[in-house]
Amino acid sequence: MGGNNSRRGNRGGPMGAHNIGDKPENLGRPLGQLVRYLKRYLPAIIAAVLMAAAGTVIRIIGPNKLREITDIVVEGMAGKIDTDAVTGIGLMLVTLYAAGFVLNYVQGFIMNTVTQKIGFRMRSEASGKINRLPLKYFDSNSFGDVMSRVTNDVDAILQTLTHGLVQVLAAVTMFIGSLIMMFSINVTMTLSAVAATAVGFAGMMLIMGKTQKYFKAQQDHLGEINGHIEEIYSGHTAVKAYNAENSAKQTFREINDKLKVSGLKSQFLSGIMMPLMMFIGNLGYVAVCVVGAAMTFDGKVTIGDIVAFMIYIRLFTQPLSTMAQTGVALQSMAAAGERIFKFMAEPELPDDSSNASVPVDTVKGNVEFKNVRFGYTKEKIIIRNFSATVKAGQKIAIVGPTGAGKTTMVNLLMKFYDLDGGGIYIDGVPISSLKRSNVSDLFCMVLQDTWLFEGTIKENIIYNKEGVTDKEVRDACKTAGIDHFIKTLHCGYDTVLTDNDSLSAGQKQLLTIARAMIENSPMLILDEATSSIDTRTELLIQAAMDKLTVGRTSFIIAHRLSTIKNADLILVMKDGDIIENGTHTGLLEQDGFYAQLYNSQFDSH
Repeated sequence: MGGNNSRRGNRGGPMGAHNIGDKPENLGRPLGQLVRYLKRYLPAIIAAVLMAAAGTVIRIIGPNKLREITDIVVEGMAGKIDTDAVTGIGLMLVTLYAAGFVLNYVQGFIMNTVTQKIGFRMRSEASGKINRLPLKYFDSNSFGDVMSRVTNDVDAILQTLTHGLVQVLAAVTMFIGSLIMMFSINVTMTLSAVAATAVGFAGMMLIMGKTQKYFKAQQDHLGEINGHIEEIYSGHTAVKAYNAENSAKQTFREINDKLKVSGLKSQFLSGIMMPLMMFIGNLGYVAVCVVGAAMTFDGKVTIGDIVAFMIYIRLFTQPLSTMAQTGVALQSMAAAGERIFKFMAEPELPDDSSNASVPVDTVKGNVEFKNVRFGYTKEKIIIRNFSATVKAGQKIAIVGPTGAGKTTMVNLLMKFYDLDGGGIYIDGVPISSLKRSNVSDLFCMVLQDTWLFEGTIKENIIYNKEGVTDKEVRDACKTAGIDHFIKTLHCGYDTVLTDNDSLSAGQKQLLTIARAMIENSPMLILDEATSSIDTRTELLIQAAMDKLTVGRTSFIIAHRLSTIKNADLILVMKDGDIIENGTHTGLLEQDGFYAQLYNSQFDSH
């Protein structure tokens, strides 16, 4: 695709997608964006949080009731145990724990339902965003990284919402409630427990402050490795042909090593929190046992107080571990959210919904390029001052060396990019005033790079065209010269195309040519459409192309100049400008640049 090479060169592969050395954004900004994004789901989330808090309160009440049972049993050891009181408290505990189970189940159901809706919305909006992004975004960002944002980053957010949000709020409730209950039992033992756990909490905060940058790097490197794998897999034939397996493996190892290092650092720092909090919690547990035993001998606390306090100290330290782990998950979610919201904030194509549309069946096909100026970047202008007039029904060939701007002109004609200057007119109407979808309807295209999706041959040919009959599909394939081949397949036109089907490049190209015939638009673009076809097949296809171009304004980009001898007008491009124009015979007689290009095909030196 001649004119395209200049822009693809600045892509830089998957490594161009991110600059890992950038300082990560702070934790609050992406979380704030996420809260605003979840605004419509807040009532359900709040309901789930309140249920989780209520379930936690029930857990906090439990040990206090066990305290009462213990004191009743200890007092009854010297005489008679009040079994009625024990039974009553026991039934109350069963009722409370059953209510807690119901509350936890309902809140879990609500959160799972909400997060699935959030995931559906995020993926749908990301998919829609991809369709609204200008092509220049994909010139500088790898496809694999874009896929990673839509899949891995969304999953990271959903996992934290499902398992982390409610847990951290329940943990806060447990922490405060346990602290209140411990103070109500004994202030001295409570202060001993708080002093021991304060050290662990300070360590937790210190570690959390250092983990965010590693989680950000982990998500970025994950996007890089996805981009690299996507590119190498899609181009595995070229990789093998050039014996570049070792080079590809080396690049993969380098990215994978970065991912491993950032993953190890983030997981190590997050993993050390739980053992640290358990250690501190056990120290507090021992301290409370010693202090409580001494106070029991002095008669300041009862055995029931000690039993309840032992449970409360565990309930008190457990939320710290949960909050530590959830804090790490929140950082991972913030890193993922930062990438997603940055993607969602990328500049989109201008809204052209208010633009005009011309009926396809009324378009004659007169096209005019008037002083067109364009560059993929402002610093590198490719098309400088392109002007040409094409009459309806003419067959226009655009030729020139690689990088001359041939494919770029087609991209501008299809309104894939906006002009930097000048204008393009169809039947006197500037395409800038038309909807992009309307401009696309005016053209059928056959590109150098074939694209077939997993589906039947018939579905691939009909692609996005409604009301097509089986006869029309067969007629198009007969004209394209591929009907006989399709009939030899095991299911004919209903054969499902997958990666395992061994279609040649020429056969794939023939299918896309049949697709263009079905589209039946008033104008046609052939971008190196016969480049993958052998000479014998090319002769057959050339006749089919001649039928296809009858009555249509046709733009043909070709390196094989022998295929465009019968063109009504040949535009010779070099460095973004037309340097010659005329018919094949006339240009050869001029003995200029076109003649050099044509004769070079037969030069044996």
